[in-house]
Amino acid sequence: MQDLKHLTKNKRFSGFGSSKTGGVNRRLPVFGTTSKLDLRLPDGKRLKHLKHLLLFLAIVLALTPVCLYVLHQAPRTTTRLASSLRVHTSPEPKLAEAAKPPGSSSFETASALLDNAVMNGEQLTARTSSGDTIHYTIQGDLQKRVHDFMADNKVPYGVFVAIEPATGRILAMTAHSSVDPHWAQGAFFDLYPMASLFKIVTASAALEHRKMTPETVIEFRGGPYSENPRYWEASPRGKNNRMDVTFAMGKSINPVYGRVAADIAGKSLVLESARKFGFNQHLLPGTPAKESKATDPQSNHDLMLMGAGLDHEVKISPLHAALMMAAIGNDGRMMSPILTEKVVDAGGTARDTQTPRELRQLVSPETASSLTRMLSRTVTHGTSRKAFHDRRGRPRLDVEIAAKTGSINGTDPRGHYSWFAAYAPAHNPRIAVVALVINQDKWKIKSSQVGEKALEEFFDK
Repeated sequence: MQDLKHLTKNKRFSGFGSSKTGGVNRRLPVFGTTSKLDLRLPDGKRLKHLKHLLLFLAIVLALTPVCLYVLHQAPRTTTRLASSLRVHTSPEPKLAEAAKPPGSSSFETASALLDNAVMNGEQLTARTSSGDTIHYTIQGDLQKRVHDFMADNKVPYGVFVAIEPATGRILAMTAHSSVDPHWAQGAFFDLYPMASLFKIVTASAALEHRKMTPETVIEFRGGPYSENPRYWEASPRGKNNRMDVTFAMGKSINPVYGRVAADIAGKSLVLESARKFGFNQHLLPGTPAKESKATDPQSNHDLMLMGAGLDHEVKISPLHAALMMAAIGNDGRMMSPILTEKVVDAGGTARDTQTPRELRQLVSPETASSLTRMLSRTVTHGTSRKAFHDRRGRPRLDVEIAAKTGSINGTDPRGHYSWFAAYAPAHNPRIAVVALVINQDKWKIKSSQVGEKALEEFFDK
């Protein structure tokens, strides 16, 4: 290794070996010696460098006050800039937020306080913890008649919803359980197997695309209430059962609507119809209602079960079912549900005044009219005839009713599920109702009886 004492200055500081202005090396003065002070003015490049230095210092001195001012204002400027960027770069509102109906928060508050509501003259009202008074759209007499009927008959589980089709105003919303009193609190918004109410969705799929009319005749094998699609296909040898879809709707004939789903409409149109009716989506923002579910059938067998209303995984809330029936009676237009007329604060100022708002078009007016013709058979000759006629066959109500029933076993809660959904008068309806009764070991009443009592109360006023 080379010793440091053998390194020359030129090697260690090669950049400083000579001056660019001359060829003579200049040595720094040594401490302790004297030298003559050189007062000559700089010239040549030294003068030019000095001028540049003085110009630079002048610019710095001139800019110093400006820099100090900018530094002082920096926090405020940054805040304003960040605010401006937030305004111009904020994301678009989500679809559910954009579709959120006005006063939606009042719906949830009102539904939670409904059990504590009292009659104030002819108006049902409730008081919030903040002192506001909620004025409900509910008809107190109708609400009481239905609730008392279910309570007097000790139904294990029963829920009822009534809606004004043209506006979406909720006319009644009540539930009762002799088994679990807490069940009634969320009964309107929970999901239950839809059963044969889904036949309406199946029929809509074929009617909308003109693949059938109310007079279309379907051939099938097996019994009318068979639950096994293996025996529904028409035999090429003949001797099949033959029935038109209108009669089959009134009697809720499973093989007919299983074949409508699989052989007339097809899977894609059935699923498209379910989507239009609001399944598998957040249809009712601002309410506690859960999303109704319609599964994707994986085989022709599954599609037939779905079309006939025998798929246990196709589920709907009573509120959604009531809005669906109201929409068919309203030329296919589904309205947003309204539970409160207004909310009045402690000072007497009204707010959250509700106005009707259309949610979507489920089916065309022509399809709605065809469905009305088909559904009218349920009460006159179909599954609800006994509930709406006395022992001598005379109608209990002097009003035409379009209706559909459904029946299926379920596990949550355990029991036999009985649906009744209707609107009346069938043409230009004033009310749509949905009743669900879940009986267990012993039958108490059927949902069609609940519906009859409700319509009797409504039209006898």
